[in-house]
Amino acid sequence: MQTASKKVINGWAMYDWANSVYNLVITSTIFPAYYEAITGDGNDTTKNDTVIFLGREFVNTSLYNYTLAIAFLIVAVISPILSSIADYRGNKKSFMNFFLTMGSIACVSMFFFTREHLGIGLLSMIVACVGYWASLVYYNSFLPEIAAPEDQDRVSARGFAYGYTGSVILQIACFLLAMKPEWFGLPTEGGLNIRLCFIIVGVWWWGFGQFSLSRLPASVPAGEGRQKNVLSSGFLELKKVIKHLAHLPVLKRYLVSFFFFNMGVQTVMLSATLYGQGELAIPTTNLIIAILIIQLIAIPGAVVISKLSARTSNFTALMVCIVIWCGICVTAYLLPKGQEIPFYILAVVVGFVMGGIQSLSRSTYAKLMPETKDTASFFSFYDVTEKIAIVIGMFTFGFLTELTGSQRTSVLALMTFFIIGLLLLFYTKSAEKKKIAA
Repeated sequence: MQTASKKVINGWAMYDWANSVYNLVITSTIFPAYYEAITGDGNDTTKNDTVIFLGREFVNTSLYNYTLAIAFLIVAVISPILSSIADYRGNKKSFMNFFLTMGSIACVSMFFFTREHLGIGLLSMIVACVGYWASLVYYNSFLPEIAAPEDQDRVSARGFAYGYTGSVILQIACFLLAMKPEWFGLPTEGGLNIRLCFIIVGVWWWGFGQFSLSRLPASVPAGEGRQKNVLSSGFLELKKVIKHLAHLPVLKRYLVSFFFFNMGVQTVMLSATLYGQGELAIPTTNLIIAILIIQLIAIPGAVVISKLSARTSNFTALMVCIVIWCGICVTAYLLPKGQEIPFYILAVVVGFVMGGIQSLSRSTYAKLMPETKDTASFFSFYDVTEKIAIVIGMFTFGFLTELTGSQRTSVLALMTFFIIGLLLLFYTKSAEKKKIAA
């Protein structure tokens, strides 16, 4: 196949520009900091702040982790069937639009999250998270449709570069709104300026998402005819993909490896802000600056690691990234409290490998896929693997924090996931060599 036109490629990449603001502002910076302030007691000497929810007392950071884990579990359950139906009907764009719209509305609803309405905040978290990750299933599945195998690493890296750039632009705007509300004629107390950031994210996500959808091509239906029962059609499409996977040993082994090392990557990313605040006592302003550094460094990181994969192989480049992630876990565990300069240095390293491993993981999977119309169904397996990994990672992180009273133990435990993923990637690489030799 030939790679699509520049207009289509840039349109596809623009969805990263659209949705990455959720990942940065809602997942990584402004919302977690606001959540910590809303659920905390305001006393820096308190080891672990607690909150009462549904009649049970939780460590506030653990409740946050559990809530996200529930959202990822929902995505893991629904995405295989929905993506199979989308493949059968050839309407991936409609499903993608539904979930991005749902997620955008949930971001806007976070405006109503206050100390008295914890339930609204947690529910909005779940719905926004489901909308974001479910829409990515369909977005990712367009990659093998619009890019030839030899261009998929480059195109995937472009998407992440667009995403990091767009999210940094909006993050700076939200940062100014959060830190200098008086510049915008807003009160400095009450959190109105913070909650307005959530509305801006929702509008940005939806608006640029519509632009991206207008540039993406229509999908070709994988099913024949028009069966009345789309649910049964979806199951049939899913069954067909499972049969395909049975004859793709390299792809199956890669998914298992991805399950473990991505468990570490995503848990680190989702827990980083609360870890920096609660365990390292990094001020919110400095924490947001560090995360902006991560986003900026991630852009060249995605490009450099893409070039490394071209010089060596995708598996080799991924193994290099995983080794660096192991070092990050150890460093984060040993990092002294209140030391900002070492934290910034660690942020630079995290940014470099974060962009690279995310971009390369996606394009590696696309390369290993067979030529098929069932791209959304195949990527749903990738997505389910990712989400179940996050569920386990977030529950493990939250449980160990409650059990030991420290997030440091949790972050060190994540290194185990990286090591298992690394060993399995060696196993996958050996299987690929045998396949090529045969």
